[in-house]
Amino acid sequence: MKELLRPSRLAPGARVAVVAPSGPVAEDRLQAGLDILRGWDLEPVVGPHVLDVHGELTYLAGSDADRAADLQQAWCDPSVDAVLCARGGYGAQRIVDLLDWDAMRAAGPKVFVGFSDSTALHEAFAVRLGLVTLYGPAAAGVDFIKNARAQDHLRSTLFTPEAVGTITSSGVPLVPGRARGVTLGGCLRLLATGYGTPHTRTGARGGLVLIEDVGERAYSLDRSLTQLLRTGWMEGVEGIALGSWDSCGPHEELRPLFADRLGALGVPVVEEFGFGHCAGALTIPFGVSAELDADAGTLTLDEPALR
Repeated sequence: MKELLRPSRLAPGARVAVVAPSGPVAEDRLQAGLDILRGWDLEPVVGPHVLDVHGELTYLAGSDADRAADLQQAWCDPSVDAVLCARGGYGAQRIVDLLDWDAMRAAGPKVFVGFSDSTALHEAFAVRLGLVTLYGPAAAGVDFIKNARAQDHLRSTLFTPEAVGTITSSGVPLVPGRARGVTLGGCLRLLATGYGTPHTRTGARGGLVLIEDVGERAYSLDRSLTQLLRTGWMEGVEGIALGSWDSCGPHEELRPLFADRLGALGVPVVEEFGFGHCAGALTIPFGVSAELDADAGTLTLDEPALR
């Protein structure tokens, strides 16, 4: 697995677009997130359909066509330096095939930030644009607008990425050791359901896989991990970091599952790495070469995530 192209870091005054490619966005949370971005001396611009709700499928932030148009217009706007997802939820898979990837490639590299359901977009940006992306908090997410640690880590990654060249967690080794590879991952169920579809990787060979999920019971996580194992997606993986598993059941049920499904891979595995659906979530760059130290709970990047 090769490194991807790193976008440029942000500078004061940069314009950042906020879009909603997945679920509906609460207006008060959106405004709180925009205030934080303005406090960073950024100029946020909001997609026209960010506050939409689909008339029948109310779990979607408006129609597929409108959500795709917001994302594509923001990306292709030469005055926009970064595109941030307002929230996760569900729906990003539905718009990936509606985007004009040739036009987006021609628009040049820029920063993309999102997590959870945006895993489908992280995969597409990697496959179609060859671009490093940031698996970080949503601009209107409660874990972002109410948590200084999440804000500070994203801000440092965007403005002074060399300051977070080593991402330090309170991780606990499930399988000790160190490993080198290129980072990738996201929400486990999105990776599992995306396998075999256009705009997704065929496997994680040579990679450091960072995965997390929310609201899935142990047997459902087992099913997703088993799917990735049976398809061969995990073949050649170099190391694994496990993030948050909010509302997925007690940890004493999950740890034996991870040991059973991942322990036999013979690679370092670290738990509780502090990214995903959790307070103070770390921002993780995907597509960069790094070293994972399961014993120390660190991910050390060979180069800053952004140029």
